[in-house]
Amino acid sequence: MEPPRAQAGNVFEVIDLADPRLADYRDIRDRGLRGRDGIPGLFVGEQPLIVQRMLSMPGVTKSVLVVTRWADRIAPLAPPDVPVYITPLDLMRHVAGFTVHRGVLAIGCRSAIERSDLASALCPDGPLTVLLCENITNIDNIGFLFRNAAAFGVDAVVLSPRCHDPLYRKSLRVSIGHALTVPFVRCLDWPGDLGRLKARHPTSRACANNQRAAASSRAAIAGLERSSISRLIVAADRARPLAGTPRLAKIPPGSL
Repeated sequence: MEPPRAQAGNVFEVIDLADPRLADYRDIRDRGLRGRDGIPGLFVGEQPLIVQRMLSMPGVTKSVLVVTRWADRIAPLAPPDVPVYITPLDLMRHVAGFTVHRGVLAIGCRSAIERSDLASALCPDGPLTVLLCENITNIDNIGFLFRNAAAFGVDAVVLSPRCHDPLYRKSLRVSIGHALTVPFVRCLDWPGDLGRLKARHPTSRACANNQRAAASSRAAIAGLERSSISRLIVAADRARPLAGTPRLAKIPPGSL
């Protein structure tokens, strides 16, 4: 088998299944099922829209893998330091471990997207609209919530520890890339962080019709239909319900 042929600039043809440059793309499906630790520090973008959005954000994309028919559209979007690998669709599917339909994949850096704490995810001053997600474990629902958060101008999404990974390949696809652009943070101390959020950004009912409400931050909570909001949030002294927070919008798995 002939060696890969370098093309212009940062674009390379890869035709060898054993090429070490494909390491990040190997067994994506199985590794992704192991959660965030399956591909430590990285995430996978799939389909042209997601990859194009990744490439528009400086420092997010590590590399791109495309089939020939997408090369002319995707490669020009890549910065000079982001390699674009062109490969046959059969080889891409074999390496990735699943049926890649559109022939466009990319590896992204989590550190460029994920926030480490509440302070880094929220604007320091002014009223906010925040979506609080508790135990949203369904792949599609977490993606749809980010999609709706973008549509309604939510400033940040705050996730409880058990929420599904918004940067998981399928969730990111369902969000049509909005999990890349809507700031989010995963809380380690869910009740405690909600208390700190309340103290820093007093909230009012989102549907309130008065001047005070217009100048206050707004919070909505999404949880599972089968369990609703945890008693820790609604009853614990150290984490009283956010003042005037709207009632929980119940979201059955797969219903969005």
